[in-house]
Amino acid sequence: MAGQVKRTLVTAERSGLHQYKGDILVVGLFEGTKRVPREYAELDKKAEGALSGVLKLGDFKGKANETAVLYPGGKLGCRRIMLVGLGDNGKLTLNTIRQAAGTAARAADKLEAARMGLALHTIAGNKLDIEQVGQVLAEGAIAGRYAYQDYMPAKKEGKSSAALRVVLVESRAAAVQKFNRGRKIGIAMAEGQNRTRMVANKPGNEINPTTLGREAQKLARGFGLKCKVFNDRQLSEMGMNAILAVGGGSINKSRLIVLEYKGRGGPKEPDAVVVGKAITFDSGGISIKPSANMETMKYDKSGGCAVLGILTGAADLKLPLHIVGLIPAAENMPSQSSYRPGDIVRTYSGKTVEVQNTDAEGRMILCDALAYAAKMKPKAIVDMATLTGACVIALGEHKAGLFSNNEPLRKRIEKAAEISGEAVWPMPSGEEYLEQMKSKMADLRNVGGRGGGACTAAAFLGEFVGKVPWAHIDIAAVADTETEKPYRSGGATGFAVRLVLEYLRSLK
Repeated sequence: MAGQVKRTLVTAERSGLHQYKGDILVVGLFEGTKRVPREYAELDKKAEGALSGVLKLGDFKGKANETAVLYPGGKLGCRRIMLVGLGDNGKLTLNTIRQAAGTAARAADKLEAARMGLALHTIAGNKLDIEQVGQVLAEGAIAGRYAYQDYMPAKKEGKSSAALRVVLVESRAAAVQKFNRGRKIGIAMAEGQNRTRMVANKPGNEINPTTLGREAQKLARGFGLKCKVFNDRQLSEMGMNAILAVGGGSINKSRLIVLEYKGRGGPKEPDAVVVGKAITFDSGGISIKPSANMETMKYDKSGGCAVLGILTGAADLKLPLHIVGLIPAAENMPSQSSYRPGDIVRTYSGKTVEVQNTDAEGRMILCDALAYAAKMKPKAIVDMATLTGACVIALGEHKAGLFSNNEPLRKRIEKAAEISGEAVWPMPSGEEYLEQMKSKMADLRNVGGRGGGACTAAAFLGEFVGKVPWAHIDIAAVADTETEKPYRSGGATGFAVRLVLEYLRSLK
């Protein structure tokens, strides 16, 4: 049974804090605040000392994403004031505000609020760009409220409907205009991220290569994108043998999904090709995985799902760019028709690969897609993949691994990571790592031993892009999580959608 879809409507409004009318007004406080800041003096006065009272008691510490709900007396337009902690004043970033907005939106849900005013930025003064603040407030609120409920019973509506109207509250007219510009960007970013999460969360019995292609076609129609889905027969004619090999053991045959967004005329060469690994379910194939936690292997399609969010987000933002999205899709299953350890596969590029482990399947489908992307002669290729457990060991669940053959491209993506809050860490993948991927039977082998596993996998992929500037983002550790945070639910995170969209925005 399909559950409710939580709708979040974000607007901006010129209003003083004490004049705002709604169910909740949300303001931020830094850790260790002992007295009401001057920015909140009038609000506290109208609330008959509600803020100063809680600070005097010491009940609210201001730690990041800590919350307290106050029920003020007086003649305020809002029924509640919510305090959200912003942590250390000296460490304030856009992501602090983004997470605080998500925390507030999730807390508002528990209170069945219908209208929430966000004024988290007020205490920051001029430390942050106001347009970017409008963007991250919208991102945080929309992405924060997302919850995967497709198989949960639909709840009866309470005092408020499933919709939450979020109002970005600002007293300065010029700042409201900037807020509005940022708000529109943030809505497109967060909705793209949530579209990715909606597909990535679906189980393997619903999403396989064929149905993923249908999802892509449906989204393409809705956002004015071109979409072509190559079936297994066409892939065979094209020589996409690595994609076919990985999906050979499944009744659900492999696909290559091609999306195109043209936000400008001129040369047909793309400004960027984004490529996402989509293993709709990964059993490991003949080299089968342990059964523990295998259910999470539905998330092995997260890179491909991110491409859906990025292309639809680019269309929503009306970026003046030409962008192509490639999603190689396969289901990696064991059967009498599976590819085997010891097989040698002639890939789309012509290079041969010796298969030593069928669970190293992501690099197999990506190598065909990357070679296909390189033939388009784009200005850059960016791929996203839940590629290696080695990257999880190296970086934990806090950052994605970033590999690149081009320094300017790497720096652009690092800057986009800073703005988007989707953190990356630059890692090496030079000739020394490629040596580990050399085979005595073919041009390459698909595993290179335990040492430097994320780096050797990236070195392998780099052999299929030629001289095109290329970046590989290993999202194995960050694409999904079992852990809920105050600012977001568990499940698919939609990581890389905001990151890559920020990179694409920088190309304007």
